[in-house]
Amino acid sequence: MKLVLDPYMQRHLSLPDIARATAGYGFDGIELSPRADFLDWWVMPRATSQRIRDFRKALRDNGTELTTLQPMYRWSSPIEEERQAAMRYWRRAIEIASEMECRIMVSEFGRGTSPERAAGLPPGVATPETCEAAFWRSMDDLVPLLERSGITLSLEPHPEDWVETFHPAIDIIRNIGSDAVRMSYIVPHTFFYGEDMAAMLREAADILVHIRVADTFDHRKSSELRYIVNPPGAKVRVHQHLDIGQGEIDWATFFDTLAEIRFDGVLSSCVFAWEDRAEDSTRFMLSTMRKELTQRGMM
Repeated sequence: MKLVLDPYMQRHLSLPDIARATAGYGFDGIELSPRADFLDWWVMPRATSQRIRDFRKALRDNGTELTTLQPMYRWSSPIEEERQAAMRYWRRAIEIASEMECRIMVSEFGRGTSPERAAGLPPGVATPETCEAAFWRSMDDLVPLLERSGITLSLEPHPEDWVETFHPAIDIIRNIGSDAVRMSYIVPHTFFYGEDMAAMLREAADILVHIRVADTFDHRKSSELRYIVNPPGAKVRVHQHLDIGQGEIDWATFFDTLAEIRFDGVLSSCVFAWEDRAEDSTRFMLSTMRKELTQRGMM
């Protein structure tokens, strides 16, 4: 198992400095989510050849690695021109992952149907059906490339995407039918995914390669007023990425189930909430994950 850091709270650091900081904390590697100087949101990667060389050298010098890389492109757009642009960006992102010796790429299902996710599209164009059809066209393009590159794509359902729940996400991933496409479980999205975290982890065990760890509150409680948003009734997907123990995830069940299914993939510390105490939060997450895993004989 690898314990890695999503350095979002350290994003002000340069890429070489992130390599040094991650090694200093004691993580096994880095989970690099979108950032403007490498893979930015929705556009062609900004990683220059020199930046790739400098980052790769810093990783080697500090004895760490880029474990996962997260591209975010509109590959599920029902507008074909937009989808084709996303495919071009994906191809470059896969080249960059190969140059960085990164074997896992993590992404979401993409283009959702909320007004925010469907921004820029004509009304009624982005439906679950049209987004799914675009997704399958993109899989036809990408899966052979992933297989040739020896890179695993790990997919996560995400709040506001065209698929945001555990089912049907797991069925879609299984129906892709390639060892190059696997599944991520994002713990702070648990209360969107479904009712039974342990059952979902067990069901996904054979294709589960990547888990993001952070706490959250159960948004389903208290007559939909657990979170107050304005205007009332706004169709938003509120969740948190908090330190373990600050929300309502059943962590004993989570770690017990990881031991039961013998999970041996990537476990990522993915807290976003505490930039004012980023170092304390990051060190706490690593020590807590190690302690829970060690207690169950997993480290």
